[in-house]
Amino acid sequence: MPKVSEEYFENKRKFIVDSVYRVCLRKPVEMVTMTDVIEETGLSQGGIYRFYKDLDDILADMITGMRKDYSFISRVEESLAKAENKSFEKTVHEICNILADVMEEHLMDIQKINFDLTVLAINKPERAEKIIGKTRGRGNFEYLATKVLPMFAEASTNNTLKPQCNPENIMRFISASYVGIEADCILSACYGKAPMNTKCEPHAMFDTLATAIILLFGGKENE
Repeated sequence: MPKVSEEYFENKRKFIVDSVYRVCLRKPVEMVTMTDVIEETGLSQGGIYRFYKDLDDILADMITGMRKDYSFISRVEESLAKAENKSFEKTVHEICNILADVMEEHLMDIQKINFDLTVLAINKPERAEKIIGKTRGRGNFEYLATKVLPMFAEASTNNTLKPQCNPENIMRFISASYVGIEADCILSACYGKAPMNTKCEPHAMFDTLATAIILLFGGKENE
């Protein structure tokens, strides 16, 4: 077999990944099969295995690309860099507004796939761990856990803030709230099955979360 160029190799891999991405928009990630990939790409199974070991390898590359396309990290870092010149309350609202912007922009595509991956992690944790282990780049959740949440906790040491409960519990509340907002929005927008018939409004939900964070930390909302 003639040796192919690296460019050819990368283009083929991108074609396969893009094809799987389209399938994942139509089906829950957990239900996607290699047969779906073959049908979407028009390649034979052997042709796909020439570039990828298995379906999970393809999903890992897909998630790597999603981390580049669906990232609020730079915007949040810009807000945090100016935090010293702003009140805690304003910073919290800015960050929550960024989260809402990105979620709303990608609600029907990347956000939907992210939600499906969460379901996969619940149902098949070993498989999900394998996929994520091969994924490159820093994810939004990882960034929130290592940068943003500690910033909120640090704010509790400010003399002007008096947390209403243990800061660690507030951190857990923030994490659970984000996941809940994501689930409600995805179930509503993509599956039409939002709990309690809630309307999908990311900005309204994140604005409420910002208010809750501020009050839990003892801040002064609307001041």
